[in-house]
Amino acid sequence: MLVIRPEQMELFRRIARQPFEAEMLAHGKRFSPRLSEVLGDEQLRVALRRAIDRATGYGFTNRGPVRLYIELMFLFGSGFDSDPQYRWASEILRGDHEQMQRANELYEHVLDYQARVSGPDKANTRRALNELLTFARSPAELSSPDFADGMVDVMRRIFPEKAAYVGEADLRVLISEGNVIAGKLRFPAPRGAILIVALMFAFGHGCTGDPLYPWIARTLADERITDPAARAIRLEKKAITWLDHVLHPSSRPLPA
Repeated sequence: MLVIRPEQMELFRRIARQPFEAEMLAHGKRFSPRLSEVLGDEQLRVALRRAIDRATGYGFTNRGPVRLYIELMFLFGSGFDSDPQYRWASEILRGDHEQMQRANELYEHVLDYQARVSGPDKANTRRALNELLTFARSPAELSSPDFADGMVDVMRRIFPEKAAYVGEADLRVLISEGNVIAGKLRFPAPRGAILIVALMFAFGHGCTGDPLYPWIARTLADERITDPAARAIRLEKKAITWLDHVLHPSSRPLPA
């Protein structure tokens, strides 16, 4: 009797998925060419495999729904499915409808988000990234002595359309998450917490471990940096470099 071991089944699964991964690699390069170029094929595959696995976990097995999930990853970050900024995505993904209906609902919400937040040709998003870059270069004091109140004001100033769309209640959930992460990293307050929350607001609440932005995780895990304050400064400089390159592309490679 032929017995197929679990590791053999995993190998068969990977072989069967390779053509689809190659197709999604090409699609990712078309959908987000600048980010795909920065990541390179190897790191892009890491992000795509994570997205495919998570999509499968939500019952997305057809090509169209999985491809849509990958597109949402590029738009909102790899952790969009649990991000308080995109609560609608989490609710739809965990719904009871079959996968095509849920995919259609997600697509409709994305169109609404792009119209109301991103703006024509992503003009609002580009302006917000410029505002974030300016803020990162000269982080101002929070307008309120209360950290959460101050960060809500910062978010509204940087990206008013997104702040209005997300709503204050979920912005405060995001701020609380970022504050906890900054505390665990022992970043100096409040500047370190401001940095983490700003990155989460821009790149998604899972940005500290997102394969789309490996420079964040690498900086946080760099064993050569032993002082938390120095690590925060290094991350701040990395963020400025990344934003500057994205907004003002040059012949110099953008560090991943």
